[in-house]
Amino acid sequence: MERVAVVAAAHSDGYAATGHLLGLLAALPAPTKAGERFWSDLWRSSVTAYLLPVNIKALVLRSLAGEGTVLARQVLSAVDEMTPPQRVAAGEVIGQALVESDHLSELKTQVIGELWLRDLELTAWRVLPADRRSDDPAGRTAFLDAWTSV
Repeated sequence: MERVAVVAAAHSDGYAATGHLLGLLAALPAPTKAGERFWSDLWRSSVTAYLLPVNIKALVLRSLAGEGTVLARQVLSAVDEMTPPQRVAAGEVIGQALVESDHLSELKTQVIGELWLRDLELTAWRVLPADRRSDDPAGRTAFLDAWTSV
């Protein structure tokens, strides 16, 4: 029974992180004609195509089915590719979109965008370790044995 709890917790963490990752993306303008300018501005400011809808659509759809690791890796690649000035510029674009959609006008757009980017990055990071824990039966057993022997 304890082993089932460890496996369930690992999967639960991964699913929760994947859900949060999708929620963050859902807060941005939809990749429709109306959101075209946002995505264009994001690409120009971040100088990375990793986050463009055409490059993450299939990954988002896989994540909706519970498989978020590939999307998480793509997000981490996007953030890793950005220089500090590009990250600031991307944060400004993202913050402006979030302010406009959520009526958060009392907050600075760059702060909101930077927090969103940090949350996206940390959430993507949480997806990966949760997935690794759940795929390694020997590792799960060793982890359980170590903690039950204390």
